This record gives sequence, C-alpha cells and structure tokens, in this order.
Amino acid sequence: MTIRPASDRSLHVTFGNRMSSEAYAAVAHLTHGLTGAREVLNLHPAYTSVLIDFDPRRYTHERIEALVRACMEGPEPPSSEPHHVEIAVGFGGECGPDLEDVARLTGLSSDEVIARFTGAEYEVYFVGFSTCFPYLGGLPPELATPRLSAPRKHVPRGSVAIGGQQAGIYPLASPGGWRLIGRTSLPLFDPQAVPPPLLRMGDHVRFVPEASE
Repeated sequence: MTIRPASDRSLHVTFGNRMSSEAYAAVAHLTHGLTGAREVLNLHPAYTSVLIDFDPRRYTHERIEALVRACMEGPEPPSSEPHHVEIAVGFGGECGPDLEDVARLTGLSSDEVIARFTGAEYEVYFVGFSTCFPYLGGLPPELATPRLSAPRKHVPRGSVAIGGQQAGIYPLASPGGWRLIGRTSLPLFDPQAVPPPLLRMGDHVRFVPEASE
C-alpha cells in the first residue's frame, strides 16, 4: 500500500499498479471501511487505488492517512451475497459494429467471441467515467483488445464494449474509444428506482444473447 497526497484536500492510496483480484479486494476493503466516515467527503475507487477527498479546514493529510492505516489493519467488512444481474445483449451488426474487428484481432470467429464473452461472469470493480458506467473485471484474457486509436464522437446508450482487459456498458450516449460488440436495452440508471443505479461496486454480471424474434 502506498499513500500520497493528491492535492491539499485529497489523498491517493494505491495497491500496486496492476489490475488483480488482490488489488481489487484491497480497494473494496478500504472503500467499504471508509464509507460513512465523518472525515471523508467522497471516495473514488479505481482498479488499484482509492482517491479520498476531505475538508482541509478540519482534517490534515496525516489524520486521513492514520484513518486509512487503521481501516486496512482492521478486519475486512463482513461479506454479503453479491447482487447478480443478467443483461440481454444484441451482438454484432448495428448494435456491435466492432465485433468483427475483435474477432480478427483475437483470431476467433464472431460466434466464438460471443460465446466466450457470454460464458464469463463479471464483477463491477467500480463505477465512473460517466453516470453509472460500470468497469467490469472478469473478461476472458483471450478477448483483450486494444481501444480504438481515435474515439468515436457518439456511442449509443446501452453499448456493450471491450477496452483492453476490461468490459463495460455505456449507460448514456457519449463519446468513447472502447470497441463496441453489442447493445442492451436495459437501463443502467433509473431515477425512480431504489437505488437509481442498476449496477454498483461488487455486483456480479452475466451477459446473455438477446432472444431473436
């Protein structure tokens, strides 16, 4: 664990520089442990790090660092049964314009890409980039594909994508540089729902091919 000031009002805690289940477990431990702490204004978890915002008029970097160390030295938060979500996806064609490129780059057929993508179980490592965008760990290594060299100006809402060694879903129409292999009609954010985001850190996700009419 490395702890460094990120600004006059934030602390950056890192657990190595490589995405792994161990790093994710440490990020989850710290995030859950500090959630609701009176000294913390906001938490920004990522694959191997957590950015902690605090009020510098009330607390020092040293105080927040002591809080971090106490949290990580304490017991892990009790585990609960993860929330499982199944997401139906229409693959290829207009819904997934990059599916053929992913197949070519991985040396697989389009059907094999779909089979391996839907055969895996994913975990929401964190949510960010845009409202409710889930960064998903668990992509089969053989499907890892570089991002586009130039991002698209418009990615449709619900697009299911691969970016490097991770998968994700665009909850809103936005620019984006990940490779689009499919699209879901399932909304990832519903202001009338409790809670409004469909997916949160620690949730498990499975993708299934959309039933053809």
